[in-house]
Amino acid sequence: MPKYKNFLGLGIAGNFALHLEQAGESEDFKDIMTEDEAAPKGMFPFYLPELTSANTMLNTYPLSSSFIRLPQEDVNVQAEPEVALICNLEYTAGKLSCITPTYFGAYNDCSIRVPGANKISDKKNWGEDSKGFSNTLFKIDKFEDGGVMDQYSIASFLRRNGKVHKYGENVELSGYSYFYEKLTDWMLNQLINQEDFGPLEEIEKYILACDNPEQAIISIGATRYTEFGEKTFLKPKDEVIIIVYNHDKIPHNQVMTSVKKNSYNNPLMSVLSQKVI
Repeated sequence: MPKYKNFLGLGIAGNFALHLEQAGESEDFKDIMTEDEAAPKGMFPFYLPELTSANTMLNTYPLSSSFIRLPQEDVNVQAEPEVALICNLEYTAGKLSCITPTYFGAYNDCSIRVPGANKISDKKNWGEDSKGFSNTLFKIDKFEDGGVMDQYSIASFLRRNGKVHKYGENVELSGYSYFYEKLTDWMLNQLINQEDFGPLEEIEKYILACDNPEQAIISIGATRYTEFGEKTFLKPKDEVIIIVYNHDKIPHNQVMTSVKKNSYNNPLMSVLSQKVI
């Protein structure tokens, strides 16, 4: 899926209650102070298009709608089910001034679990096919209460040896700690003011180095794992399935049936299915 090669790739850490604790990463953020207890911990880059000021793995385009390619190193890798937004970025006098979400869909912020990594981004992009984004996205009518996203939930599964396991909890998108205007205001502040401290990086310098991209993919935070998902790392031949679906029109048991039958023909589902290789 090369169509996003000119998009800036960013993610949010700690935007769903208890995920960092489940992922064993809460200690990494112990020195990060937030404006309130529920606030996300920070933002990180996972893909930097046309970056000329540094040679980094983040230059490698990582998105795939079909595969997760495990690192060559012997490390634990975990899927991270979440929602990603396609966003328009606007600038005033060369400085980011507005973030407008336009589409949303199922996303896999697949991550290496390495304790004590220097930066979040060190665990986020290890090469091609290290991230996932659905080919089916939904248009956002308005990124606020009463908009289309009120009607959607996210669920995730792992198929291993022919058996389907629930990997992440089934949760409504409104369950994100920061969402809608509160989220866009927070993101704008982070992208302008976030400093290089602890696991975080100064994002504004990357935006400038990428010549102020007009569009970005922003993953807004991994949801909570089930007990199975929290303890299970990916192996070759696994299949990761993440589904964002309209819960007003599709009951959760119907989503589970679609996964078991490997049949996804409902236009109200954004499906990301990735074979692990």
